[in-house]
Amino acid sequence: MASAQATGTTSVHTRAEDHRAAHGPGPGRARDWAEIQERMLVPLYEAVYDRLEVGPATSVLGLGCRSGLALLLAAGRGAQVAGQEPEAELRRLAQDRRLRVGAAGRPGTPEDDVPRTAYSLVTVFEQLPGAADPGRVVVEAAGHTLVGGQVVLAAWGPPERCESAAVLDVARRRAGRTSARDPFALSSPGGLEDLLAGTGLRPAGSGRVSCPFAYADLDSAVRGLLSTGLYDAAVEFSGGSLVAKELEETLHPYLLPGGAVRMANVFRYVVAERVR
Repeated sequence: MASAQATGTTSVHTRAEDHRAAHGPGPGRARDWAEIQERMLVPLYEAVYDRLEVGPATSVLGLGCRSGLALLLAAGRGAQVAGQEPEAELRRLAQDRRLRVGAAGRPGTPEDDVPRTAYSLVTVFEQLPGAADPGRVVVEAAGHTLVGGQVVLAAWGPPERCESAAVLDVARRRAGRTSARDPFALSSPGGLEDLLAGTGLRPAGSGRVSCPFAYADLDSAVRGLLSTGLYDAAVEFSGGSLVAKELEETLHPYLLPGGAVRMANVFRYVVAERVR
């Protein structure tokens, strides 16, 4: 039993080191996001789309859309969708899904190939927790929104409502003196709403959504978490092997009897309307 456990641990550490998160997503880490981690936020996407009645009359721009699952779900409701994603490998995965996703500053065009500069709905589902300047992201979102249109900002809920908080703390502990961003920096009351000041956006509602993180095993959990980008500074400072080892140890309380991993989490979102 001890030998099997040791072998499994080595496999996790080797993969984490191979990904080298500090040097960008790379094919392996981008695929880990698309195949493991991305689905964890589906309840958030669906709750927002239900609330805003996203459908054929909606044009959606996803900022920091990564490999594009949220856009696929909106397109499935009949919406015209486009996205921006700065990471080239994630962008290619989104484009492989036949989504129009461009680099930052150059969103893909909708189905009719008419260049669009403003949308009725702009979503920022994943970008804010790791952003160096969240305010700038919100200003960009506002600039892409039609007057009368809506912007949705999302972030982690209160850390006491998120079992992943202890696991995310590995990123802070192992980042040394580098500029690792606290993923819960926007979780306090008013944190997201404060970003709207001076942007031409006004609050129009908010909500909380349960988004459990569930993985088939420890290896998948470590790979999925590393794919979020929240551990980049930690990997750069401490090395991928050490970060993966500590992640695995911190995940043990969330192991289920069959070897799967599950953590209950809450995400919060704010809906804002562009008034000018």
